Amino acid sequence: MEGVEVERPLKLHFIPYLAPGHMIPLGDIASLFALRGQQVTIITTPSNAKFFTKCLSSVDPYFLRLHTVKFPSLQVGLPDGYESLSSTTDLDTSGKIYAGAMLLHGPIQDFMEKDPPDCIIGDIIYPWVNDLAHKLQIPVFCFNGFSLFTISLMESLRINNFFHSLTDSDSGSFVVQNFPHNITMCSRPPKVFTGFMEMMLEMILKTNGLIINNFAELDGEECIEHYQKITGHKAWHLGPASLIRRTDQEKAERGNESVVSVHECLSWLNSKQDNSVLYICFGSICYFSDIQLYEIACGIEASGQEFIWVVPEKIGKEDESNEEKEKWLPGGFEERNIGNKGLIIRGWSPQVMILSHTAVGAFMTHCGWNSTVEAVSAGVPMITWPVHGDQFYNEKLITDVRGIGVEVGATEWCLGGVGEKEMVVGRDSIEKAVTRLMNGGDEAEEIRRRAREFGDKARRAVEEGGSSHNNVLALIDDIKSLRDLKAH
Repeated sequence: MEGVEVERPLKLHFIPYLAPGHMIPLGDIASLFALRGQQVTIITTPSNAKFFTKCLSSVDPYFLRLHTVKFPSLQVGLPDGYESLSSTTDLDTSGKIYAGAMLLHGPIQDFMEKDPPDCIIGDIIYPWVNDLAHKLQIPVFCFNGFSLFTISLMESLRINNFFHSLTDSDSGSFVVQNFPHNITMCSRPPKVFTGFMEMMLEMILKTNGLIINNFAELDGEECIEHYQKITGHKAWHLGPASLIRRTDQEKAERGNESVVSVHECLSWLNSKQDNSVLYICFGSICYFSDIQLYEIACGIEASGQEFIWVVPEKIGKEDESNEEKEKWLPGGFEERNIGNKGLIIRGWSPQVMILSHTAVGAFMTHCGWNSTVEAVSAGVPMITWPVHGDQFYNEKLITDVRGIGVEVGATEWCLGGVGEKEMVVGRDSIEKAVTRLMNGGDEAEEIRRRAREFGDKARRAVEEGGSSHNNVLALIDDIKSLRDLKAH
């Protein structure tokens, strides 16, 4: 109408860290804002642009665009194209990718100074994001890909000086003090990890708020209240971000390009009974030794369960010799199992699509938060096998607090997902966990019922009027208020 002032959309710049577990959910969260009429720019490097092309194609380019900055390969001693943590299986290269990511500060600042946004939504792994927002005198909201349960639990540990009491030789179990739930951890995190987490927690509190890829009902009101009480900081539950993908094709296209066709995967799953298939995947940056893979194969086969097993492309080549294959697979395993009984996917899998299929009855997972919340969204119970980072805390939310999974018995808390591990989880433990969840007994059915219940809650959260849907709208209003305050 003539004379009526149209409110200017927000100009938001998203800066995801260079790892699939950060880029994929933050790309979907960026789409949530763009679909609600805000102007969003995702900033990444050329080789990582592929992680965002599908979310870009589903949104009007006026509201969602991509800006790439050159990755400093030469400066950190990496060949061209090595720009994501999923590009490597060794700690040295991972460290160089991290170093390169830190050097993106300069070109990103140059870009933003030319045309400043109203707000930055940045990954907290970048320590310079707060400084950049302060320099531009704009608000900043942070993202780190963890659940609020985990962040709240770590805040309790930090406040109780647990991080400072750790020594390099500490490895035993411990009880989390002053936390809403009674949590006993089976082992202690590496001191290097806790030092990094303490720095991250302090940086979070310097931002205007924390964005969570989860829904409030899974973290629980008690955790949300606890976090606000001990920090005075606001957390915004906007997920599960994966539920923005509605069709099988959209689910299959999330993240990297799948090495298996949608048709092939769906045809195989469609031939199976409901809740009969075990899905096994340990994320994009977690690599097991040949010995551990061998034990997994033996455990799966002993359970007699139908399965889809995702192994990293760098481990299981289609054309590898029998001698190479038998380092990680028992002789004759593929002949006995692959086809009607099971599938092995070598490389990236269409995980969200697979988990949402009715044939999938359980998910053996490393408990990375994306995988966890994707399983919860699909109502699929989990067999938990944490390896590093926040995964041991996520396991406790899944098994002890929500009762939607069983533990395989992994206790070795590694510094990263690559490199040799000292402990091997044996085939008997693997078979026992699989059978416990897939045998149709009373315990398994109760776990499955609770998983379905949380799946229903996840879907309701993102629908109109749901908790996450309302939080997106409220956060947009909050950022607009901050913008208008600055203008006046």
